[in-house]
Amino acid sequence: MIGKILAHYEVLSLLGKGGMGEVYRGRDTKLDRDVALKILPRELSGDPEREARFQREARSLAMLQHPNVASIYGLEEVDGVRFLVMELVEGENLSEHLAHTQLSVGETRRVATQIAAGLEAAHEKGIIHRDLKPANIMISSSGEIKILDFGLARAWFGDAGERGDIEISPTITAAMTQAGTILGTAAYMSPEQARGRNVDRRADIWAFGVILWELLTGHQLFEEETISDTLAAVLRAEPDWDRLPVDEAPDLCRIVERCLVRDPRQRLRDIGEARLGLEGSPATQTRLSIPASSVRAPHQDSKKGRPTVAITAAIAVAVGLGIGWFGLGQRSTTETAALHLMIPPPRDIQFDLSSATPGPAQLSPDGRMVTFTGYDTEGTTRLYLRHLAREESMEISGTAGAV
Repeated sequence: MIGKILAHYEVLSLLGKGGMGEVYRGRDTKLDRDVALKILPRELSGDPEREARFQREARSLAMLQHPNVASIYGLEEVDGVRFLVMELVEGENLSEHLAHTQLSVGETRRVATQIAAGLEAAHEKGIIHRDLKPANIMISSSGEIKILDFGLARAWFGDAGERGDIEISPTITAAMTQAGTILGTAAYMSPEQARGRNVDRRADIWAFGVILWELLTGHQLFEEETISDTLAAVLRAEPDWDRLPVDEAPDLCRIVERCLVRDPRQRLRDIGEARLGLEGSPATQTRLSIPASSVRAPHQDSKKGRPTVAITAAIAVAVGLGIGWFGLGQRSTTETAALHLMIPPPRDIQFDLSSATPGPAQLSPDGRMVTFTGYDTEGTTRLYLRHLAREESMEISGTAGAV
C-alpha cells in the first residue's frame, strides 16, 4: 500500500493496525497537507446494510468538531479500497505514554479533563465511542489530547446487542491474533458491553473511569492473562480501592468510584458532571461525593458468603429523624434518642440506589417501618418492607417493576 496513490492522496507510511483497519500517513496533494488514511478491511465489505450504516455514521462523525476529537475529513473509495481521511495527530497514544511515564495528579487532571470534554461534545450529538481506551487517545506534540476512532465501532459493527453475540464486538475482534491488544481492549469494556448487550453513553463513562484509574495508579485495572479472565474480571472483580491516591486527589477518586459502578443505572450518567468535577466546580464536587461510598461493589460477608452492603447514611439519618419525630409527636416533653442501624439487602437482592427522590428508602409516618427498592439478578425491581424491630426484610407482593 505504501507509495500508492488513492484519488489525490499519496500513501506515505504505516502508522498502525487495528480491528477497524490499517492507518497510514498520507499526503493530500490538493491541499498540500498530511492526513491519516484509515483503510477499511476488505473482508468486512460487501454487506449493503452495514456499508449504508457506516456511511450514515461517517457523515455524523464528520459534523463532530471539537479540539479534543480527531476530525474526519472524508470517506472515499478507489478501486474497491474504502478509506477514511482523518486528521493526522502527531505524538504518541496514551498507552505508549503511560508505558514510560507516571503522570502527576496535576497532569492526570489536565489529561482527564480533556478526555471528558471530548466525550461530552460527542455525547451531546448522540455519538458514543464504544471502544474508548488509551490506545485510542493521542497526546499531541503540544500536549493536547485527541480522541481517535470516535463512533467507528458502531458505524461498522452496529450494537452487539442487536444479535446478542459478543463475537461481533469490535473490542473482541479488534486485534484478531494480537492477544495483547485484545486484552487491552477487553479491559476497558463496560460490564454490559462484555455481556453483549446494547450500550449507551454510560459504557463510555465506565471506560473513562478505567482510564482515570490507570492514570492515577499507574496500573491497569483489569489485567489478566486471557480474554476470558479479563472479561470475568470486568464482570466480577472488585477493584483494589486502596490503590487510589485518596489523600492526594480525593475528588478524582470520587469520580473514579462513580464511573466504576457495574450497574449502569447507578453509574454516573453524564460525563459533563465528571468534567465539571475535574475542573473543580464546588456544586459538582458535592453531587459527585454523595453517592460514592454507597455505590461501591458489595463486600463479601465471610459468614453468609453473599453481598451485605447496607443502606447506610441516607437510611440512618431518615430513621433517626423519623424515630425522633414519632417520639416528639407522642410525648413532646420527652427527648428521644435517634436510632442508627444497618439494613442488609435480602438474599440475592441489591439495593436500587438510583431510585427517584427523596431516596432509595422511605420511613413510615410512625417511624416503625422502612420500605426500600431492590432488584434481583434479572434486573427486576421490587419493593421490600422492614419492621425496624425485626431482623428480616419482606418482599411486598405485586410490586414487580416498582420503585
